[in-house]
Amino acid sequence: MVLHRFQRVLLDVGLPRLRFHDLRHGAASLLVAQRVELKVVHETLGHAQLATTAEIYAHLLPEARREAAGRMQDILVPVEAVS
Repeated sequence: MVLHRFQRVLLDVGLPRLRFHDLRHGAASLLVAQRVELKVVHETLGHAQLATTAEIYAHLLPEARREAAGRMQDILVPVEAVS
């Protein structure tokens, strides 16, 4: 019943057909993109292993790694040294 209503809403607003599970994946992707700790995403999804969450959403983490490297550079290299 819920799935049928979900599909009807998607159709009514002109969105493509999705599996209800796609909402779960989308929510997790948004959490990772917002840099919510992977452990929190893992617990929210209820994956048995943190590695499962990391493997599925690893493609979203490179930007976070670049940001972390930039922050480390800000700590280690004073602004005066850059100019």
